[in-house]
Amino acid sequence: EVQLLESGGGLVQSGGSLRLSCAASGFTFRSFAMSWVRQAPGKGPEWVAGIKSDRGIMQYADSVKGRFTISRDNAKNTLFLQMNNLKPEDTAVYYCAKYKTTNQPVGVLMRDLSRYDDWDQGTQVTVSS
Repeated sequence: EVQLLESGGGLVQSGGSLRLSCAASGFTFRSFAMSWVRQAPGKGPEWVAGIKSDRGIMQYADSVKGRFTISRDNAKNTLFLQMNNLKPEDTAVYYCAKYKTTNQPVGVLMRDLSRYDDWDQGTQVTVSS
């Protein structure tokens, strides 16, 4: 059974930093591209950042580019999201998501949420102004 356990969220002031982690189990983590997705209250899910299985290629949404960094440790089956210079509009529940297949997404395919397994639980990030 695929399990993704996010942690590291919390309450932080505008301009602050947080590091999210996602512990993966139940599948061969090193073979799959992964992404972070967020959902703010009253809004639909938003793709935030993605990384291919070999850590070589990362992509970011324009809204977080230059502030967030996605990384992974394939030896520890863990995905990370370092978030710096946080803004109130970053307030959301953050989820890690597993690409449905071992095919490595190219270009816009990385941002297509329909190509990811369902996500749940998540970790709350709240940024105060």
